[in-house]
Amino acid sequence: MTRFRYLVAASVDGYIADEHDSLDWLFAYDDYHAGIGDPVADFLKEIGSLVMGADTYRWLTAHLRATGDPWPYTGVPCWVFTHRELAAEPGTDLTFIRGDVGEWVEDIAADAGTRDVWVLGGGGLAGQLAEAGHLDELVLFTIPVLLGGGRPLASLRAPLALAPTSTRDYGKGVRETRYDVAPPPPPGRAGG
Repeated sequence: MTRFRYLVAASVDGYIADEHDSLDWLFAYDDYHAGIGDPVADFLKEIGSLVMGADTYRWLTAHLRATGDPWPYTGVPCWVFTHRELAAEPGTDLTFIRGDVGEWVEDIAADAGTRDVWVLGGGGLAGQLAEAGHLDELVLFTIPVLLGGGRPLASLRAPLALAPTSTRDYGKGVRETRYDVAPPPPPGRAGG
């Protein structure tokens, strides 16, 4: 069964970007896995489609233009939730969508085939999927930095229960923790 998985890096105080929406603080840790293989590359082998919000897509395309790097997800269908008109990058398999996340889950999962869906980027979309009961796993890379503010790991209106399934430590103090995401309580019930 296809799972929706949110793989993300965050500071110890729970931010995925600083107050200027920059990831510059994170790039100093690019080699955290030196000599042991790349866990994100291994994760990508399990992914059949991606879903992201417009802010993540705009940041990614601006970063690629600035660095001259090619689209990193060639051959993987990518869905972008947006309320704006956005241009597709050349050579990409993009579908721009809008509306309630629950309306699109089946289509996104079907695009993944027998693999999983990577919820890529910001915490807004991950929070919406979690609250709708469609986020199955959080793969969190905790980076030993305190940012003091910025874009939060997830945007939730209510607490969400997580069950840790594994932890692995890497170089530079980076820790990967995997969590199963519990479905939210039914509407009208506080607690679980």
